[in-house]
Amino acid sequence: MAKGLIVYATRSGQTKNIAQLIAEGMRIAGMEVDLKSATEIKKPEDLAGYDAYVLGSATYHGEMMESMKQLLFLAERAGLEGKCGGAFGAFGWSGEAPERIFNTMKHVLNMNMSGDCLRLKSASLQGAIPMAQDYGKQMATLA
Repeated sequence: MAKGLIVYATRSGQTKNIAQLIAEGMRIAGMEVDLKSATEIKKPEDLAGYDAYVLGSATYHGEMMESMKQLLFLAERAGLEGKCGGAFGAFGWSGEAPERIFNTMKHVLNMNMSGDCLRLKSASLQGAIPMAQDYGKQMATLA
């Protein structure tokens, strides 16, 4: 069975909620999933052993959360080239973080990325649940 890792950085809990919905979609599609906060990843080896990686951060003052930036630096030494990847995040006004994560995964880490990143204002807004679950299902099919 394919195994996926979802790592999130959250400020108010919305990005974590979205991560949980993406995990549901991946599980529905038959994938085993680990869900972790970015602060739980301490070394590149903590990223080993997965077929798909989905990274997400809230956008705060136009930037991704610092813990996600640190995770991406660790990921550069984790050998993720060619692995399946996706990016997501919650935002209040601007929402740049998911796109920046996506581009880093694609161009710096050389990962095989999903079609696009997932940007949602909240996991509880109408349509967010199926959108996040469908994103997870899509990730499972790529792995």
